Amino acid sequence: MNLKQYLIEEWRQLARVNRSDRPWEMPVAAALCMGAPIFAGAAMDDIGLGLAASLGGLVFLHLPATGLAHRMSWLMACAFGMTASHALGMLGHLVPALVVPMIVIITILVMMVCRFYAAPPPGGLFFVMAAAIGAYSPVHGRDALAQIGAVAAGGVLAVAIGFLYSLHIVSRRGHPEPLRRPTPSLDTVVMESVVIGGFVGLSLLAAHALQLTRPYWVPVSCLAIIQGASVRAAWSKHLHRTLGTAAGLLVFLGITQIPLGPWGTAAMVMALALVVETLVVRHYGLATVFITPMALLLAEGSQGNALAAPWTLMEARLIDTVVGAIIGVAGAACLHNTRFRHWAGSRLRRLWPG
Repeated sequence: MNLKQYLIEEWRQLARVNRSDRPWEMPVAAALCMGAPIFAGAAMDDIGLGLAASLGGLVFLHLPATGLAHRMSWLMACAFGMTASHALGMLGHLVPALVVPMIVIITILVMMVCRFYAAPPPGGLFFVMAAAIGAYSPVHGRDALAQIGAVAAGGVLAVAIGFLYSLHIVSRRGHPEPLRRPTPSLDTVVMESVVIGGFVGLSLLAAHALQLTRPYWVPVSCLAIIQGASVRAAWSKHLHRTLGTAAGLLVFLGITQIPLGPWGTAAMVMALALVVETLVVRHYGLATVFITPMALLLAEGSQGNALAAPWTLMEARLIDTVVGAIIGVAGAACLHNTRFRHWAGSRLRRLWPG
């Protein structure tokens, strides 16, 4: 394939828009899960706790298209996992040297669960994001405990909204057909999870080595890429994420020029969440344009000094995304390489009991 054909193929991949059968109520419910906690925080004059609770609201995005009983049990498990991930990340404040090993262990455990149950996207992404944000959060002591409680409260709200949404959708569309899940294997569940955790840890070490100011975005970007079903999918996601982030930073710059205040921040996050969940199944790159400002508002919105200097924040986010995406593509190449899989799998089998 010559350069011209390669560029044409890449453009086709970038421009492809997928069809979606997602009901319109789903983005609305997701936006409510993320926006309502921030409105509550604004009403209590504590936007920081509202934003933390909104992080717990991301649990709603793990709602599976299954029967009602399974939907709710899975969503409640995800709410617990999100809270636990954030709390374990917060423990990094006590021993900073343990942050990287802790993020690696959390990633491995989360990915093992997701691989065993064949969890659909977003997979383990938000759990690792919650842990990473917690590990580098500026709050300590009682404020840290309050933030963990806020994440748990946001998860509970997401479960409640998920229950009402599921009742509505099941009554309208009926019970979905049972999904055929692949039989879990040692390679899929353990080996792939260990490799993914290793590369996520490597990306965080790279962030520290480069002395990046907000290293938590690097492992998140790495995991978003390495979760791809193939090297081709990982590379496409890398392009979508990098270009979408660059465009999204311009959107974020425009948002910072608006005097939002707590109530305006809540409304903006809700609007962005609605757009993201409408677009993400159709075109990941376009969705990333709006994911970027939404994620920055969630992680940085409680720190007025950070939003007052948007160029510094934008530069940090772009560098973090590029570094994480490069390591993520390298990890995906290893993960889908037959020789590497055989080498890694054979060594894990020696350690695995039975």
